[in-house]
Amino acid sequence: MGILVENISKSYKNVAAVKDISFEVKPGELYGLIGPDGAGKTTLFRILTTLLVADKGQAKVAGYDVVQDYKNIRHSVGYMPGRFSLYQDLTIEENLNFFATIFGTSIEENYDLIKDVYEQIEPFKNRRAGKLSGGMKQKLALSCALIHKPKVLFLDEPTTGVDPVSRKEFWEMLKRLQQKDITILVSTPYMDEAALCDRIALIQEGKILEIDSPEAIVKKFPKKIYDIYASNMYGLLTALKDFEHAHSVFPFGEFVHYTDKREGFDSNELKIYLENKNLQDVSISLTEPDIEDVFMELSRK
Repeated sequence: MGILVENISKSYKNVAAVKDISFEVKPGELYGLIGPDGAGKTTLFRILTTLLVADKGQAKVAGYDVVQDYKNIRHSVGYMPGRFSLYQDLTIEENLNFFATIFGTSIEENYDLIKDVYEQIEPFKNRRAGKLSGGMKQKLALSCALIHKPKVLFLDEPTTGVDPVSRKEFWEMLKRLQQKDITILVSTPYMDEAALCDRIALIQEGKILEIDSPEAIVKKFPKKIYDIYASNMYGLLTALKDFEHAHSVFPFGEFVHYTDKREGFDSNELKIYLENKNLQDVSISLTEPDIEDVFMELSRK
């Protein structure tokens, strides 16, 4: 059972949070909604999990209409919101038992589904949720979202504020869950996580910019892109933005990613220009684009 979104829009007073969005998540797919804070990801998740009603458009989750069949959807999906929303004064085990009871099941009945996740927090099962680390809170929230064996799993920025090791472990868990025929829709502001999805939708200011597999989206990048380094990063950014042939300039780790307006780009010309700006240790090398480069280019348009 997948997800079908058709022309969904939602506004808060005069602010449009989601603008005429359409996409489809196939059954068993790990689908990413990729975009920065304020892009409309959470609003869309709340519509699809029946917590908000759209102003226009329609959507189906696991075959059910989000308005007419909202009760069926609530029994068929798991939802992990962006903020930790479990009972912080209850222990790990008490939280799990509580959510299992709500759905008329038990930890034991669906243990095979949560086993990979729960085994990592089980040694601390008597610890209150409010006393857990960010990574452990994340694993507890995922266990609670899975306890009733949902057909579709919604994860709204599940790795925000979590350490890199826990992020990596979390995505490995998602890949294993996908093998159990669960459809997963995950949102994230981290562009590197986009490559871990089967398909992605890039979203900015409530609009979908592009939908495809991560590999196909990167292949569409229209220009050659260069890694540029200098010992003075701020001076480098300023000089590149002032360069008359600059198409795009943005920081990327220890480098600046640069594209030129011209087809025939001479890197020596640019190096001389930067050295004349008193920049030291200048290096320019051709590099491969990634999802973040594509997103920045689409955002410019």
